[in-house]
Amino acid sequence: MASTQSLLERMDGMRVGRPHIQLALIGGLGLLFDGMDGSLVSYILPIIKPLWHLDGAQSGLIGSALLIGIFIGSIGAGVLGDRIGRRRIMMYALALYAAATIAAAFSPSWELFFILRIIAGIGIGAESAIIPTFIAEFIPKHRRGFFVGAVAGFFALGYVSAALIGTTVVAGLPEGWRIGQLISAAPIVMLLWWRRVLPESPRWLLTRGRYTEAEEVVLGLEEGRLVRAWHGPQTTAGTTAPKAPPLFQHVDLWRHGNARRTAVVWLLWIAVTFSFYGFFVWIPSLLVTKGMTVTGSFTYSLIITIAQIPGYYSAAFLNERLSRRVTIALYLLGGAGAAFLLSQASNEGAILLTGSLLSFFMNGCYAGLYAYTPEVYGTKLRATGMGSASAFGRVGGITAPILIGAAFPALGFGGVFTMIMAVLGGAALVVLVFGLSTSGRSLEEIEGGSADEPGEEAGPDGGSPTSVAGVPRTVRTSEGGGHGSSL
Repeated sequence: MASTQSLLERMDGMRVGRPHIQLALIGGLGLLFDGMDGSLVSYILPIIKPLWHLDGAQSGLIGSALLIGIFIGSIGAGVLGDRIGRRRIMMYALALYAAATIAAAFSPSWELFFILRIIAGIGIGAESAIIPTFIAEFIPKHRRGFFVGAVAGFFALGYVSAALIGTTVVAGLPEGWRIGQLISAAPIVMLLWWRRVLPESPRWLLTRGRYTEAEEVVLGLEEGRLVRAWHGPQTTAGTTAPKAPPLFQHVDLWRHGNARRTAVVWLLWIAVTFSFYGFFVWIPSLLVTKGMTVTGSFTYSLIITIAQIPGYYSAAFLNERLSRRVTIALYLLGGAGAAFLLSQASNEGAILLTGSLLSFFMNGCYAGLYAYTPEVYGTKLRATGMGSASAFGRVGGITAPILIGAAFPALGFGGVFTMIMAVLGGAALVVLVFGLSTSGRSLEEIEGGSADEPGEEAGPDGGSPTSVAGVPRTVRTSEGGGHGSSL
């Protein structure tokens, strides 16, 4: 049986092939429907407000319901993903999201709709935390930034799909908002595909002592096929399976050299998510206040949403050409500039142009952020780190619809986007000064360095430098080189 280090080197050294593309498509489709469902609420809100006679606070709660669920799902899925595996969490999350979304389509009241949106958000939060982690652990190091950013780009396809559904189905048909919910639950059929082909992450398998299974998955990748998870021999002779990580290992995000990594990614997630949801949840309603009809605002929102697609994929391209942190900072600054221009827009054409620019840059931020976050943590902490960052980022998303809804009467259109500009500019400064360089480095090289003190070496789970990918050194034949952080 190949050594642990050999398996990791083979994964990082192989060419990107058909199984990698299949995995990217699997993960991307999951995120597409997550994005569709999350964005569709901005088209549903103007319809259900008069239907259920909602006031501003109630509308804000519905706008934030999904994010409340995403917060819960991201934290829970991160910990469980590190404990029981990436594959199982992906499948459970998809099933929960689809079931809750179907039920929400038949809601007789806003209170029940609110509760079901939270439950659907738990499934979405779990998927959005696990899928980037899962993909990052499969893709060779020199293509990881592009692939994870490109998979995150499926969110944009979901947003465009939501805009199309919003402008045609939601706004154009009786009970269209209910039909839109049913359409967004369609990915439940993907469970049949995922169950048949989805493998477990070899890196995670190694942390659980499942070396034979990890080797089978890697061999399948080299042969151009996906090998689904199975339960073969758990350990090599003379060794015992490592203990599963504790259910509450969040404290490790703030010790063993992880504190600065965690502080930076949490701040980035909060800033970007606040700005993103503040913009996209309220943009149709804000456009109506500028004198547009509901249908007209939906059409403008569709055009603005389409600008997300080149935003995501241009940033995914730059993830490899520049670096993740430079790409994130560049798009944050572009977003800040676009927000300022939008705050000064005085006619429909200017709103369309500057809103499209803001859409482009905001989603470019996400392409960098989804690639960057899983990279900065070790395998035994990676899903917890990704899930926690995504979850606490949602604090910004939860507060944005409520805060903007409450502040709009006092600040007006220009004041809202001036506030977004300030948030994005501050986040760009933080990532440039304190961000960790990850481009072109294996996940094991990144986790071997410290984000807090140059020269301090931490283990792959943020602990002592006695293992590679959480596997004791005694089970491998060669030592992995640890590299200090490059800031």
